[in-house]
Amino acid sequence: MATVHWDETARELVEQGPLAAYWSELGDAAGSVMVGVNRIEILPGKRSGPVHTEGEEEEIFWVLGGSGLSWQEGETYEVGPGDCLVHVASEHAHTLLAGEEGLDVLAFGMRAYAEMGYLPRAGVMRHGRATIDLSPDSRHPWEREAAAGELELPPPSPRPDRIVNVADVSPDERHGSTVASEQRELGRAAGSQRSGLNHVTVPPGMLNVPPHCHSAEEELFVVLEGTGRLELTPSPRQAAYGVEKSEHEVRRGAVVSRPAGTGIAHAFRAGLDGLKLLAYGTRDPNDICYYPRSGKISWRGVGLIGRIEHVDYWDGED
Repeated sequence: MATVHWDETARELVEQGPLAAYWSELGDAAGSVMVGVNRIEILPGKRSGPVHTEGEEEEIFWVLGGSGLSWQEGETYEVGPGDCLVHVASEHAHTLLAGEEGLDVLAFGMRAYAEMGYLPRAGVMRHGRATIDLSPDSRHPWEREAAAGELELPPPSPRPDRIVNVADVSPDERHGSTVASEQRELGRAAGSQRSGLNHVTVPPGMLNVPPHCHSAEEELFVVLEGTGRLELTPSPRQAAYGVEKSEHEVRRGAVVSRPAGTGIAHAFRAGLDGLKLLAYGTRDPNDICYYPRSGKISWRGVGLIGRIEHVDYWDGED
């Protein structure tokens, strides 16, 4: 599956005392493999989940709507629409608290199969789907978090560098005959190390980037505004075996997964009203990116780009 819409994705209310939010596993629904994105709609006055850090996974949050507080290591910071929050692995125990109108966020993360997370108030470690008790209490971690009582909420502090707003990040403008976009590297601006989140604005009729595919990096996209099309283009080898180019209409709420190693190039073309989207991906130094229209290949880890000659796979074989 290439695309899903958040209105058509299963939505589950997870609630325990002061913790209450609707969770939608958008990445799973779109067929993501090594990364994921959840939509978390936090009920007014409630928290998204237990205070926690992730042992290996880096998390990036985007605030879709509402208002509230980011609680981090005993400090609070106001957050609202257009904010991006980065939580690198093993630092800054955190959770989100919704204000009177609720808080609607997207949570992007990496799927580390050896992942361990520490919940300091609940007194447990998480390893994959298992819970490691650090006390004789056998209750579910969310029950134990709720039993730990309300968080102390000091007045909001000035925001740290790991929280940025899209309006405060300078765009990188890209222009060509068929490609044009403004890309704001929110994740990098907020200090992400192993993953990235870009805010992309595409003018009507233009492509966001040249069609391309990755060998190692998986990408997730969420459409925020406007309409357009996802264009999927097979490699010459795949086309020779009958794989055809396809197009998929997208609008606000569309979620697109592009796993690594498919060999099928992707790009978004904006409709008449333009297109705004979030682009999430990992920073794998072993990634190779292929651009079929120009025949170029980019080797991320060494910062080189070259052009290749298309040679049939069977040339020179008996």
